[in-house]
Amino acid sequence: MYIISDDCTTCGACQSECPFDAIEAGDDKYKITDKCTDCGTCAEVCPVEAISAG
Repeated sequence: MYIISDDCTTCGACQSECPFDAIEAGDDKYKITDKCTDCGTCAEVCPVEAISAG
């Protein structure tokens, strides 16, 4: 599953592009839920490269 680091700026790019609705807003950054299928779309669109394979 992919993970979102503390570098997340909460821009929302990943959430809007996730085809499985696996990303939710958290307190200070977005978080990836167990709906994640490891497609990698979120990591591809993250402008600050805060998402990586976990």
